[in-house]
Amino acid sequence: MATSAPASAATAAGAPPSLTRYQRFVTALLTLLQFAVILDFMIMSPLGAMIMPAMGMTAQQFGMVVSAYAFSAGLSGLLTAGFADRFDRKRLLLFFYGGFLLGTLWCGLATSFESLLLARIVTGLFGGVIGSIVMAIAADLFEPALRGRVMGLLQGGFAASQVLGLPFGLYLATHGDWHTPFLALVAFGTAGGLLIAWRMKPVDAHLKLKQERSAFAHLWHTVAQRRHLHAFLITALLTTGGFMIMPFASAFSVHNVGIDLAHLPIVYLVTGISTMFVAPLVGRLADRFGPLPVFYTGSALTIAMVAIYTRLGPSPLIALVAINVVLFAGIFSRMVPWQVVVTGIPAPEQRGAFTAINAALQQLAGGLAALISGHIVVIAADGRLEHFPWVGNVLIGTTLAVCVLIGPLARQHTAERRVSP
Repeated sequence: MATSAPASAATAAGAPPSLTRYQRFVTALLTLLQFAVILDFMIMSPLGAMIMPAMGMTAQQFGMVVSAYAFSAGLSGLLTAGFADRFDRKRLLLFFYGGFLLGTLWCGLATSFESLLLARIVTGLFGGVIGSIVMAIAADLFEPALRGRVMGLLQGGFAASQVLGLPFGLYLATHGDWHTPFLALVAFGTAGGLLIAWRMKPVDAHLKLKQERSAFAHLWHTVAQRRHLHAFLITALLTTGGFMIMPFASAFSVHNVGIDLAHLPIVYLVTGISTMFVAPLVGRLADRFGPLPVFYTGSALTIAMVAIYTRLGPSPLIALVAINVVLFAGIFSRMVPWQVVVTGIPAPEQRGAFTAINAALQQLAGGLAALISGHIVVIAADGRLEHFPWVGNVLIGTTLAVCVLIGPLARQHTAERRVSP
């Protein structure tokens, strides 16, 4: 594509490829959007320690609220996958982003378990598709040799949601109530959406390629390929462990580790700052050495830190912060290389459907994991979480399984990158 021509020329000349001005601009816009979407999901975990007592929720009910977003997002992804390659990706992005903001507004106005549950379902129906559209746009606009650093920068949206969003959201919640962060997110997200509508160019090159007449046939042909099924299995396994731990992280930190609720933002702040540096670095390492070595290193780090974190007892704040920093370094060292690999698997004319299905399976696997986690974890009379190491063992097991499965796809990605123009 025209946007990647300068990068391609640099590659041909033997110099490291660089991003064009417009590519940098698009990356910043997509990162801003990722910030809002990820924060909407991530904020549920630290607010759990406030939402559960405020609404009299049990661990099972809170697990349902978290999984409701994931299940509805997964269903939405499957329903839209057959049509995902039939529209300009920019317009598709703005449609689902608008629905996501309306769902977030509903969360900010919810006053009961039932209304919050419905709000998360609506938010998931729209928000769950956005990530897949962003990945399709990134794959359309950036050649393989650039995708590592682009994915690292996009994951900076995740880190920024921790550095800026989560501490500020918790500050708003502790000085107001838990509704306030959602209302603030709607205001911020609206500004970002308007900027994307104004400045981003259409992303429609895939529409010039041959399209199947039937949306169902397009969906079936995307699912039926062995490479795609292989990738979908890896995505589901990677998601399962994280979703089992994430919903109860704040409650575990407060009641098991003994961190004061007022100090909880410090954990997310320091972890997020470190991740803002780690994610782009991981992306550059994946571009330089290939995604597979980086993924294996991150997996080893993740396994070690999960085994420590889920068994942590009363500890000083600095110990929890240090463990979280290293743990998230390991997590991002898995996440970024896998996104580099997975975005290069489908053909351009199947990219929208593939990423939608992949995101749907990610959400469904995550929703199931959160639901199961809510039944494994037991809240004792003093608020402590029991059986938390069990969910850590699941993450360790799924990580080991993925280390076996990822090799063929990652090596194929490396071979395709060598022959790319």
